Amino acid sequence: MIPYPRIDPVAVDLPDFLPFDVHWYGLMYVIGIGGAWLLARRRAPRFGWRPEEIDDLVFYAAIGVVAGGRTGYMLFYNLPTLLTDPLSFFKVWQGGMSFHGGLLGTLAAVYLFARKYGRSLLEVTDFAVPFVPIGLFFGRIGNFINGELWGKVSDVPWAMVFPGAGPWPRHPSQLYEAFLEGIVLFTVLWLYSARPRPRGAVFGLFLLLYGVFRFLVEFIREPDAHIGYLAFGWLTMGQLLSAPMIVAGATLLTWAYRRGG
Repeated sequence: MIPYPRIDPVAVDLPDFLPFDVHWYGLMYVIGIGGAWLLARRRAPRFGWRPEEIDDLVFYAAIGVVAGGRTGYMLFYNLPTLLTDPLSFFKVWQGGMSFHGGLLGTLAAVYLFARKYGRSLLEVTDFAVPFVPIGLFFGRIGNFINGELWGKVSDVPWAMVFPGAGPWPRHPSQLYEAFLEGIVLFTVLWLYSARPRPRGAVFGLFLLLYGVFRFLVEFIREPDAHIGYLAFGWLTMGQLLSAPMIVAGATLLTWAYRRGG
């Protein structure tokens, strides 16, 4: 067993007259978006993108991921709280973001961006998705610092006892996801997109791999206590939302190569 490194979720304690403090969770989003922006700017000339387009794309995507991520979390995972306390939607600093909601929000924002600059949606998504794992990596690190979304009880040597999760060692599933959704997914997409691919193939590969990684990790991740398993004694909300991504990704990849061939 490895001791869980207790890190204060509050990175900067602001004066009491302010309604919130600066949390590591929020900072992880800022770092992730900033890292993606810098890397996208560096790669842009090779793919015929202007710096101002990158700046605008990151702006659109940041709004989409925050608005969509929060909306998805409240609708998919915390609807009762939203209905009883609508203002809870705006308490982003307390955590609570959904990747699947963020994806839908970002796609909507990117669609508006694509229309503005006269680019196709798939052209934009193919360029943009290799940078998404940067944000996913730091987002999962934020989950780990918050001590949330822990895994199931386990006796693996690297299991940890998370605050609020009882006295039992558990899988650090946040770190598994940071590795798969962040490091592995970034490496595969970065290398795959380095050469010309049929339009839609890079985005399709992203959907497929993220869906598979998330679906698999959910087997060792503790389901949300207020939701539990949805069916068959093992199906979680994360798996239910990831399954369409797998199908859509495989379909898009097949279509891209058949059309490109």
